Amino acid sequence: MGETGKEEYKIQSFDSETQKLLKTALKDPSNVDLEKVANIIVDQSLKDSVFSKEAGRICYTIIQAESKQVGQSIFRRSLLNRLQQEYKDREELRTRSLQAWICYVTFICNIFDYLRVNNMPMMALVNPVYDCLFRLAQPDSLQKEEEVDCLVLQLHRIGEQLEKMNSQRMDELFSLLRDGFLLQEGLSSLSQLLLLEIIEFRAAEWKMTDAAQKYYYSEVAD
Repeated sequence: MGETGKEEYKIQSFDSETQKLLKTALKDPSNVDLEKVANIIVDQSLKDSVFSKEAGRICYTIIQAESKQVGQSIFRRSLLNRLQQEYKDREELRTRSLQAWICYVTFICNIFDYLRVNNMPMMALVNPVYDCLFRLAQPDSLQKEEEVDCLVLQLHRIGEQLEKMNSQRMDELFSLLRDGFLLQEGLSSLSQLLLLEIIEFRAAEWKMTDAAQKYYYSEVAD
């Protein structure tokens, strides 16, 4: 019974035919069109914020299953191609729909978190992920609570891994965040709190002290 629990993926939001396709891809990837599956997952991730957080695990499972079954990586290649395409159009995406843009950042960070090559994060994703986080740290994005919230959530999740891959860019990113926190006018009190919290979180080597946890979470609850 434990096994089925592990395999519960959030695919209920799809129609029954797509659910069937995804279930097959998770267990028997050689029997489905994996490029189509990659596109379905990316499309859904751009419009469903809950799914965008779950999608990395689904992609990881399909990649593992394909590798065992046929020793290839058609799905991974298709997924990265599609991510690259969306990455190139990211400014257009943000202009068109802030929600879709936030879903995209959540998704690419999720993929970075799950996908491994020789037990290391994928180098090909390091700079695109940084570029997205830098975009969230620009003055116009810091004015929007949902973008600040997205930025802070991603840094909690993958900041430490990202810093190991390129510490110079992390220094530059946090320089922007400190400037935003100290100098930018018009930040909401929640955005200021989130920025201060993530600055302190990194200063404490990506660990949250008990005192900080109590302080920030009581402030957010209030």
